[in-house]
Amino acid sequence: MPHLSAEANVFLGMESTSWGILDRSEMSRAAGSALKSLGFANDPDTAVERLSVAQQQLVEIARALVRNTTIIAFDEPTATLTQHETDHLFAQIELLKRNGVGVIFVSHRLDEVRQVADFVTVLRDGLLVQTGPTAETTDRELIRAMVGRDVEYQRQEAGRGPDEQPILEVRALTREPRYRNVSFELRRGEIVALAGLVGSGRTEVARAIAGIDRWDNGQMIFEGSPFTPQTPRQAIDRGVVYFSEDRKREGLILGMSVRENVTLPVLDRYSKRGVVRIGEESNSAQAAVAEVDLRPPDIERNARTLSGGNQQKVVFAKGLLADADVLLLDEPTRGVDVGAKIELHRQIRALADRGKAILVISSELPEVLALADRVVVLREGNVAGILDRKEKTSEAILALAVAAA
Repeated sequence: MPHLSAEANVFLGMESTSWGILDRSEMSRAAGSALKSLGFANDPDTAVERLSVAQQQLVEIARALVRNTTIIAFDEPTATLTQHETDHLFAQIELLKRNGVGVIFVSHRLDEVRQVADFVTVLRDGLLVQTGPTAETTDRELIRAMVGRDVEYQRQEAGRGPDEQPILEVRALTREPRYRNVSFELRRGEIVALAGLVGSGRTEVARAIAGIDRWDNGQMIFEGSPFTPQTPRQAIDRGVVYFSEDRKREGLILGMSVRENVTLPVLDRYSKRGVVRIGEESNSAQAAVAEVDLRPPDIERNARTLSGGNQQKVVFAKGLLADADVLLLDEPTRGVDVGAKIELHRQIRALADRGKAILVISSELPEVLALADRVVVLREGNVAGILDRKEKTSEAILALAVAAA
């Protein structure tokens, strides 16, 4: 309950009472003890809506602890966490295991599965496909079991070369202390990856380009003219669209239909005097979802009911309908399974082949290597280096990201 305190959330539904009166001192003591044991760094009286996602998760775990729970299921718990927060969560999971709690850990990230799980079970299409000790199962075997075939992130070859002249130039863009003197170019028909460790300034740079956040110094040039968007609407009107890493909160309105989500940025095209021409709107939305291969292509379906991969396709369809020239994709395949990732990679390359200029932010090196024509590596807010197609390797990217010799 976001408006209630962490302490109140811990005991929600099982409040301690004495003679019919809430025993606040006992609940405060027990909740404080449970939260402290998990390394909760905030005042237990703080409203949950003011906590980070990582701290909110600790409140959820504390709820289980005060109930003497024997099994806890974590469903994609690291999707919106930094690496530091993830490490802290994993430490708490290990503590739970040592204290006799059974843990079910749901994740698409195989490195996390190996770090956390003693046994791994693969489900596909509602059926159990494989189960066994994690240490005795290879990544290739897991991927084959997950998608029913051997899958690797194959290099998405370009169907066309990039234009000679850049469509977007970023010159010495600075916002202290997040990033400084960030410079790179983006061309039509090209996919550029913005790589680096979490906290290196990748998302902040993209949000500045999209007119979401301000910047202090530097300049941007779009098709030869100064580009200084003060709002996302101004950026969209010029042909620049940002796709958030949190599609559920910032990319979609989950209570709306696919049609309503896809046409929302350009609704004025289909409305007159406040009345939407549903027929025209539906035709455009249907064409847009067909281009991204939404399955099923039902534009009246509620966005909340779609899988993560299909939700991301709806987000892409929004960009297509807005007729954007520059697409800024922040963690475009986060929280989707391996098969859906490969399909999304194909969609991203298809957009580039249509002449879109694409900037991809990804924390997954295999994804960066599979998609990018060039890689801009950020380290602590600075451009550590720019690698072309021949230079980009996992080793080269990591060396720049962590300042390795």
